[in-house]
Amino acid sequence: MRVILLKDVEKVGKKFEIKEVKNGYARNFLIPKGLAKLATKEVLEWLEIQKEIQEKKAEQDLKKIQEFASTIDDLEIAISVRTGEEGQLFESINAQKISEKLKEMGFDIKKTQIELPEPIKEIGEFPIKIKLEHNLEVETRVIVAKLEEE
Repeated sequence: MRVILLKDVEKVGKKFEIKEVKNGYARNFLIPKGLAKLATKEVLEWLEIQKEIQEKKAEQDLKKIQEFASTIDDLEIAISVRTGEEGQLFESINAQKISEKLKEMGFDIKKTQIELPEPIKEIGEFPIKIKLEHNLEVETRVIVAKLEEE
């Protein structure tokens, strides 16, 4: 039986794919759970419309991500930390701290999007990469400076 998958189904296929499955599997599992529709002429026409809508949405998302990427590309993220007498940091700067600083600056970046090989443990300027959707990457700099205590 030919069906159109409405959602990703493990070991069967991805959303909007047309698959040949056993009749019982389609009638007893896929169709009642809303995971698939029978591949009729009307449903195939509906599928084409859905694919066009998905493509337009993907293009709009890509444009938004590219605009966002251009705003944070070459951004300098200044983080002030307490240091010892010889300049050693009392805390290391990890992806979580960078993510929190970016949120303070108005950018919603998760710590999993920040590519930091190892935590920063000294004062200075360090390049980092931020991974965005659609396989886009931007490079920014983290500037770790000594906290000026009053």
